[in-house]
Amino acid sequence: MKITYYLEVLSSWCTWVEPTWDALKTRYGDRVQFEWRIALMNPGDFPASREQCDWFYRRSGGTVMRSPFMLNSGWFEAARKGVYPAPNLVAEAGRDFGFEGDEIRRAIAQAAVREGRKVGDLAVAVAVAAQAGRINPRKLRAAAESAAVKARVDASTQEFFAHQISQRPAFVLTDAIGDKAVFSGLVRLEPLTATLDAMLADTAAYAAHAAHHGAGPG
Repeated sequence: MKITYYLEVLSSWCTWVEPTWDALKTRYGDRVQFEWRIALMNPGDFPASREQCDWFYRRSGGTVMRSPFMLNSGWFEAARKGVYPAPNLVAEAGRDFGFEGDEIRRAIAQAAVREGRKVGDLAVAVAVAAQAGRINPRKLRAAAESAAVKARVDASTQEFFAHQISQRPAFVLTDAIGDKAVFSGLVRLEPLTATLDAMLADTAAYAAHAAHHGAGPG
């Protein structure tokens, strides 16, 4: 059983879903393979102004999530016109230094949406990630600027769109018997656990049947 989490480092909704991601890992442990992949947002998906960004934050954090804190729009830079590959490239580059988990990407997201640091600047994103992972910043920057990392980010972004979805976070659940469930834009735990439980139960039932009756007629 595998769950793939598609994210954009600067997405507020990806920030809000992180407790759900942690809860899934705690609940399912080794029964489920967890992985995350970058799905870059299009320039038009970003707010057009800092004021608009704050409006989005009041809606998502306050009205929907009832968060005790508001996210910080200080990362926003109008001059970038919605082009923010740097934090995502650096997060992906962290894999080249053994960071397959959540540490690096979360450190960059925290710096951006909680502290308001301008991680759209590659140097800032690298500094944050290098400190979080105790990685040589020069080597990390070289990796983030490499063709290999860009190719991986482009490929995972295309995978995301190939599922005919547009909202992040997105979760794609697959199992050994060929079932697939796709969630796009949901951040609540309950629909994910209900689906994972059902898929795990079906997979176990298939395995039990095979153990008793064999693989079936050819």
